[in-house]
Amino acid sequence: MNSRVHRATITVTGRVQGVGFRYWAVGEVQALGLAVTGTVRNQPDGSVEVVAESAGRGAIDLLLARLATGPNLARVDSVHPLYETDVEPRYTDFKVSF
Repeated sequence: MNSRVHRATITVTGRVQGVGFRYWAVGEVQALGLAVTGTVRNQPDGSVEVVAESAGRGAIDLLLARLATGPNLARVDSVHPLYETDVEPRYTDFKVSF
């Protein structure tokens, strides 16, 4: 039986496609050692959607701060999280989805 988690569905807007944003986000989770699972994918409207799950909200908040910066070639205009608490986990790792 899995523990319940916090989940944030995050929309990142700006120049965030075609600049390595998705792979950078995965690298940030790994480099910071964040206990976050989920996915990151491009959206048809030019934004990037990140779904992040964690036992505690602190790891998600740290990821949010990094997403607001983005990789060197990106220009992040906004980061909009939608939080859910006490939900069943959907992911076992953090990766790029297509």
